[in-house]
Parts: sequence; C-alpha cells; structure tokens
Amino acid sequence: MQDSNTKELIFNVPYLISFLSNTITLQPGDIISTGTPPGVGMGKNPQVWLKNGDITEATVEGIGTLRNRYI
Repeated sequence: MQDSNTKELIFNVPYLISFLSNTITLQPGDIISTGTPPGVGMGKNPQVWLKNGDITEATVEGIGTLRNRYI
C-alpha cells in the first residue's frame, strides 16, 4: 500500500542524524524511526487495516528486506 524512500522525507538523513545526536548519543546499530510515507490505511476511504495473514515488508537497498506476517 505504501511505496516510498528516504528522498521523500521532510528532513534529509544527515539533518536527522545531526538533530538526534545533539540530544542523545547514537551507537552503531541504532535505528532511527521516522514515521510513515503517504498511503496509510487510516487516510483511505474506506479505511484499510492489516488483517491476519497480511505481510509487511521494509527494504533497505543493498542490505535486504525485513518481512513480517501480521497475526
């Protein structure tokens, strides 16, 4: 339902890292969660929600895909 990438972020990745590192110490392996791209189910009419068996995927180019089944 959603297809986007970091080019669509309001703030770019270097800015986010700089902003966060002024507040906390970032460590190798930390994950920065930035929110969701356009196309969320709550904003659709009618609304669309995950149901049992749905699969969500998040891909990082050059690293791989995280795939989870909703239960």
